[in-house]
Amino acid sequence: MASQMKLSIVTPEKKFYVGDVTEINTRTGSGCIGILAQHIPFVGMVVPTETSFKLADGTEKVAFTSTGLIKVTKTEVQMLVDASEWPEEIDIRRAKEARERAEERLAKDKQIGKTDTDRAEIALQRAIARLKIKNS
Repeated sequence: MASQMKLSIVTPEKKFYVGDVTEINTRTGSGCIGILAQHIPFVGMVVPTETSFKLADGTEKVAFTSTGLIKVTKTEVQMLVDASEWPEEIDIRRAKEARERAEERLAKDKQIGKTDTDRAEIALQRAIARLKIKNS
């Protein structure tokens, strides 16, 4: 049992996933992170990305996770994120439109020298992550 840990992915609307897993791969503001049971305790910020995890039977699950926090202990991983979706739940048309809007905002801000582009950059990251997951 020491090779498993509990994973909880929670959004403001629902408990997206709760269950035992053997491995988790996601991305934080510091880069990609792989988590196994008995991982050193860690708290970090999650960025929009593909989060994958393996179940005890070897089945791999993949989901989109948006911005949020991750808390890791030796036996449990909690992800509190703004949004999370399975690949089949992603609306590809909506994600493409969001990517286009974000790219337009970033290009416009660059032309006029605007430095407050964080919101557009995060929107672009979310759209790209959703499209990557939907297309894989």
